Amino acid sequence: MSPVTLEDILNDSKAVLAVLNAIVESVAEAGSQGAPGGTLYAALMMLGVTFDQFNTIMNVLVDNGKLTKKGQLYYAAA
Repeated sequence: MSPVTLEDILNDSKAVLAVLNAIVESVAEAGSQGAPGGTLYAALMMLGVTFDQFNTIMNVLVDNGKLTKKGQLYYAAA
Protein backbone atom coordinates (compact mmCIF):
# COMPACT_ATOMS: atom_id res chain seq x y z
CA MET A 1 0.00 0.00 0.00
CA SER A 2 1.42 3.39 -0.96
CA PRO A 3 1.60 6.25 1.57
CA VAL A 4 -1.20 8.82 1.71
CA THR A 5 -0.30 11.99 -0.15
CA LEU A 6 -1.54 15.55 0.19
CA GLU A 7 -3.31 15.14 -3.15
CA ASP A 8 -5.21 12.13 -1.76
CA ILE A 9 -6.31 14.18 1.24
CA LEU A 10 -7.34 17.24 -0.78
CA ASN A 11 -9.51 15.08 -3.01
CA ASP A 12 -11.56 13.95 0.00
CA SER A 13 -13.37 16.67 1.97
CA LYS A 14 -13.76 14.35 4.96
CA ALA A 15 -10.00 13.84 4.96
CA VAL A 16 -9.41 17.60 4.84
CA LEU A 17 -11.65 18.08 7.88
CA ALA A 18 -9.91 15.21 9.65
CA VAL A 19 -6.50 16.83 9.09
CA LEU A 20 -7.74 20.23 10.27
CA ASN A 21 -9.32 18.68 13.36
CA ALA A 22 -6.14 16.72 14.07
CA ILE A 23 -4.11 19.94 13.95
CA VAL A 24 -6.49 21.66 16.36
CA GLU A 25 -6.44 18.65 18.70
CA SER A 26 -2.63 18.49 18.60
CA VAL A 27 -2.38 22.16 19.45
CA ALA A 28 -4.90 21.74 22.29
CA GLU A 29 -2.80 18.89 23.73
CA ALA A 30 0.16 21.28 23.98
CA GLY A 31 -1.88 23.27 26.50
CA SER A 32 -0.59 26.55 27.87
CA GLN A 33 2.93 25.90 26.53
CA GLY A 34 1.65 26.20 22.98
CA ALA A 35 2.54 24.11 19.96
CA PRO A 36 5.62 25.23 18.01
CA GLY A 37 4.84 25.94 14.37
CA GLY A 38 8.02 24.18 13.28
CA THR A 39 6.96 20.95 14.94
CA LEU A 40 3.51 21.13 13.36
CA TYR A 41 5.04 21.86 9.96
CA ALA A 42 7.44 18.93 10.28
CA ALA A 43 4.52 16.59 10.92
CA LEU A 44 2.60 17.92 7.92
CA MET A 45 5.65 17.73 5.67
CA MET A 46 5.29 13.95 5.90
CA LEU A 47 2.03 14.36 3.97
CA GLY A 48 3.75 16.48 1.33
CA VAL A 49 2.57 19.84 2.68
CA THR A 50 4.76 22.73 1.49
CA PHE A 51 5.66 25.66 3.71
CA ASP A 52 3.24 27.94 1.84
CA GLN A 53 0.45 25.38 2.20
CA PHE A 54 1.24 25.04 5.91
CA ASN A 55 0.98 28.81 6.37
CA THR A 56 -2.32 28.87 4.49
CA ILE A 57 -3.75 26.03 6.62
CA MET A 58 -2.66 27.66 9.86
CA ASN A 59 -3.92 31.09 8.80
CA VAL A 60 -7.33 29.57 7.99
CA LEU A 61 -7.48 27.97 11.45
CA VAL A 62 -6.45 31.23 13.14
CA ASP A 63 -8.77 33.40 11.01
CA ASN A 64 -11.70 31.09 11.79
CA GLY A 65 -11.11 31.25 15.53
CA LYS A 66 -9.94 27.65 15.98
CA LEU A 67 -6.40 28.64 16.99
CA THR A 68 -4.49 31.69 18.14
CA LYS A 69 -0.85 32.48 17.38
CA LYS A 70 1.76 34.28 19.47
CA GLY A 71 5.16 34.43 17.83
CA GLN A 72 5.85 30.94 16.52
CA LEU A 73 3.52 29.20 18.99
CA TYR A 74 -0.05 28.14 18.32
CA TYR A 75 -2.72 27.79 21.04
CA ALA A 76 -6.18 26.31 21.03
CA ALA A 77 -8.78 29.08 21.01
CA ALA A 78 -10.69 29.49 24.22
